[in-house]
Amino acid sequence: MFPLVQFGVLSALATALTSLLSALLLLVLTRQLWSLRWSLTRDKESSLPLPRGSMGWPLVGETFHWLFQGSNFHISRRERHGNVFKTHLLGKPLIRVTGAENIRKILLGEHNLVCTQWPQSTRIILGPNTLVNSVGDLHRRKRKILAKVFSRAALESYLPRVQDVIKTEISKWCSEPGSIDVYSAAKSLTFRIAVRVLLGLQMEEERIVYLAKIFEQLMNNLFSLPIDTPFSGLRKGVKAREILHANMEKIIEEKMQRQQVDDDYQDAFDLMLAGAKEQGQELNIQELKETAVELIFAAHSTTASASTSLVLQLLRHPAVVEKARAELEAEGLRCQPDQNPGSSRPCVPYLSLEKLSQLRYLDCVVKEVLRYLPPVSGGYRTALKTFELDGYQIPKGWSVMYSIRDTHETAPVFQNPEQFDPERFSPERDESRSSRFSYVPFGGGVRSCVGKELAQIILKTLAVELIETCKWTLASEKFPKMQTVPIVHPVNGLHVRFSYSYSL
Repeated sequence: MFPLVQFGVLSALATALTSLLSALLLLVLTRQLWSLRWSLTRDKESSLPLPRGSMGWPLVGETFHWLFQGSNFHISRRERHGNVFKTHLLGKPLIRVTGAENIRKILLGEHNLVCTQWPQSTRIILGPNTLVNSVGDLHRRKRKILAKVFSRAALESYLPRVQDVIKTEISKWCSEPGSIDVYSAAKSLTFRIAVRVLLGLQMEEERIVYLAKIFEQLMNNLFSLPIDTPFSGLRKGVKAREILHANMEKIIEEKMQRQQVDDDYQDAFDLMLAGAKEQGQELNIQELKETAVELIFAAHSTTASASTSLVLQLLRHPAVVEKARAELEAEGLRCQPDQNPGSSRPCVPYLSLEKLSQLRYLDCVVKEVLRYLPPVSGGYRTALKTFELDGYQIPKGWSVMYSIRDTHETAPVFQNPEQFDPERFSPERDESRSSRFSYVPFGGGVRSCVGKELAQIILKTLAVELIETCKWTLASEKFPKMQTVPIVHPVNGLHVRFSYSYSL
């Protein structure tokens, strides 16, 4: 009887082992066929090979590796495969590109070698009429309209209102008895700048909080898998967009019905409408809704990321704070006692673009923050035709992602790139004269960020207000790790205690 039992057990184990081996072989075969499927898409008319790399698993590619590993995903593969490698992310074959000369070819090849191509989920959620999704003549027309929105005269007009919002938010930070999460607070700050300064909306606090929550849902699902099923990230992002559009439609109708009350100030939305009329273009309601959401998108999340990184570096480097404070002192950016009557709290006079431009060291600090922790890791394009890059072929139709962060980290011009060193951008250092494409926090070419000057104004104004009015301490035991997908942000937040500095 026992031999029969043993035989039965061994037979079951053999069957299980055979099934397991068969499943493993099937997985290996499936992965090999998936890799072969993409190898066959290479351009046969080109003698150049495809870049090295892995296409991952069928359908999902290496998307989950990318989402879970963050920046380590690209670092490990760059070290293994070089500055140009292939992978498969978010449902598309992708070639990742690092290095000043490589991304120079990508950024200057717009409309010729490549065209903009955000992930499918991003295109669906933001909508077809947005600047990021437009190409050719439509893109040029939209940039021309937005040029009026971000002109120097417009930025000078926005600045006092930007500073007002920042003053109000910092007052909340300093009044909080405990610690605050700077990343959440920065998102609240930049959302308010977007809706109050750019869109000129005067809404009750409850509505702002509600719309900010909906917008956060949109952002959280902007880079989801392009799978339209119940409870999928794409479906959640589209639902958030529909809610925002419904609210924006009511706001736009109210805004267009009333006349401009403040003759000395036009918000970005007013200037956009004026710019469209000057070109003989009338924007329909769908274009207006999508553009309104895009203006929030442009001024909100990436600027919140950079603002959080700014505070993080000020915490890490007190010597930088002291040098910046000395510069502010030298430039007279402190209220005299009679300018702040009845208050023991420090205050900063209203700034101007000219005054901000004189803060050379603070400018270096902001530039170094954007080099060290660029909010966006890179940009997406699609190859319009097969071309050569670093000895490899980039096949027509493939997605290309140029890496901002990796390029900043590996550019030979930057000495000790792992160190935070604002002085590298001072006129005395050779690094300040780096090649045009070694430092690209806002992209480059015809697709460079249209709101980059406004973003820098917000960062410099925030730095001035913080340094002159606050003191701060880290509330956690150690500094947080930084997550880089979809934008740079601290894992589990950056918790800081703020209080007023009574230095007057």
